Amino acid sequence: MSTVTTYRPTTLRALRDALADGAGGRLVIAGTGTAADWGGAPEYDGVLDTTGMSGLISYNPTDMTVAVQAGMPLATLQETLAEHGQWVALDPARAAAGATVGGLIATGDAGPVRHTFGTLRDCVIGVTVVLADATVARSGGHVIKNVAGYDLAKLFHGSLGTLGVLAEVILRVHPRAAATATLAVRCDAATAFDLGARLIHGSLEPVAVEWCDGTLLARFDGTPGGVEDRLRRARELAGSDATDTADAAADAWAVVGALVRGADGDTVVRIGTAPDRLPALAALVDRAAAEHAVDAAMTSSPFAGAHTVRLRGGAAAAHAAVVTALRTAHPATTVCRWTDGLRAELPAWGEPPPAVAVLRAVKHAFDPDDRLGSGRFAPWF
Repeated sequence: MSTVTTYRPTTLRALRDALADGAGGRLVIAGTGTAADWGGAPEYDGVLDTTGMSGLISYNPTDMTVAVQAGMPLATLQETLAEHGQWVALDPARAAAGATVGGLIATGDAGPVRHTFGTLRDCVIGVTVVLADATVARSGGHVIKNVAGYDLAKLFHGSLGTLGVLAEVILRVHPRAAATATLAVRCDAATAFDLGARLIHGSLEPVAVEWCDGTLLARFDGTPGGVEDRLRRARELAGSDATDTADAAADAWAVVGALVRGADGDTVVRIGTAPDRLPALAALVDRAAAEHAVDAAMTSSPFAGAHTVRLRGGAAAAHAAVVTALRTAHPATTVCRWTDGLRAELPAWGEPPPAVAVLRAVKHAFDPDDRLGSGRFAPWF
């Protein structure tokens, strides 16, 4: 009977020593477990638990930079920054469940404010990583415009723990807005795309635009007077279907988070498309779900081309059929939550992207023995 070794380092040195321990064999990197099911099921002999590396290394509110160990939960970091009226401009649904900074980089996860601020790859200005052979590598630093060396943060973004272990992260932070308000409009996908475009091009500068399960949400941040003025003009553009009460807005954004996280028994997939594909994708989801008698809900950041579909009810084979239909039209589809039995019905990934040879070459250069996250990207490599 095989024994799984668990490492829980608390320092960079201990992390390096864990990687140097050849007895560990193949390792899976684990944080708080909020993305443990993303992609393929890893094969491993040991678990490298990063939650012990959760400390604040340095924080200079004046310079608007913060350095943390990668195992720090984003929610904890946001609480620290809030004391100085600042935040990391990121709002992934998994943050509420305890997702770590390193885990969010490794998954490339983000929330609705990606419309304005992008993802963590746009907030990271420096990283320290430990490679499979225990080499410690650094890139970037505490200066926002630092461009020296290779940008390891962007390379590790979305790597699902297959290239190395993020140990330390330096982030740029932003001021928190003095006021915020959300416009909510019940509408179909085509109307949402048209209205969202008019809100953006009408100089209203929404910080987030999300279409969730039949409701377009447009969030406005800024000074109290500025937010009130932009909300008024947005309401005029939207017409009589618009609501903007604080309670309704809070409930609407909570629906977004719950849909993205999913629940036991759900299948959740992430899809990347060109921004103008929202109406066609929404129609495909409805059509495929109806054909296979599955309940489907969808939330999209349309102008970032990022979509999440949650499937609920029905057998695993029905979920597999819907996911296959989505992959056929949109190869950039990641399964993030698997209903029971789905892995037996469906490969972890669809057709490989044109750049798969480059991905394999990068994996071989960083981890030639396939020690880290083996199987995460199977059958691609």
